[in-house]
Amino acid sequence: MRMSQVVALSSKLDEAIRELLEKGEKRNFNQSVEMIIVFKDIDPKKPEFKIREQVFLPYSPKKDTEICIVADGDLAMQARNLGVKNVIDKQMMDELSKDKKKAKKLAKNCDVVLVQTDLMSITGRVLGPVLGPRGKAPLPLPSRVDLASLLDRYKRLAIVRIKDQPQIQVRIGSEANKPEELRENALAVLSVIENKLKGLSNISAIYLKKTMSKPVKVVLR
Repeated sequence: MRMSQVVALSSKLDEAIRELLEKGEKRNFNQSVEMIIVFKDIDPKKPEFKIREQVFLPYSPKKDTEICIVADGDLAMQARNLGVKNVIDKQMMDELSKDKKKAKKLAKNCDVVLVQTDLMSITGRVLGPVLGPRGKAPLPLPSRVDLASLLDRYKRLAIVRIKDQPQIQVRIGSEANKPEELRENALAVLSVIENKLKGLSNISAIYLKKTMSKPVKVVLR
């Protein structure tokens, strides 16, 4: 696909999003909306097809993103005051190093892990083995950071990643988002893939699905 074809996908995405939101049983929770992109003629083991990109979506998914912060001192206090549920200090990190089950549970619950720079080493040693397989590599917190603004930004973070199979599955929002917000978030992800692969000709199919719904196929041609 050329860039003009990416733009042309807007109307196709609109149709699929409308069908997805109208169909399916109503649930008693705000379901996530995911986009699944299936590729052809690529080998995920080859470096040129390795994709792991951070995409800050134009619109927040309007669904809680669990941000965990590894920090001590003033930064830890600031994070707690801003309502961060999981603030991990040195003492807790020592506990996690001796309790792999607890570390795995934390890794499962955290969508994003932000780390005070001088704690990156211990975080990599203790949490790296449980975060890595989940595609949640710890991210360093810049010094003198405006933590409130950073938290707001990371709530819009989507990890676009090809792992072992030639496909990407990424959350682009939730039922609480407007259809046009879901479309723009989807296009932001596709733009990153296009830049990485020098086009979208390797895409064979795109699907949209809610947490508990059947997928809806986006008509590409």
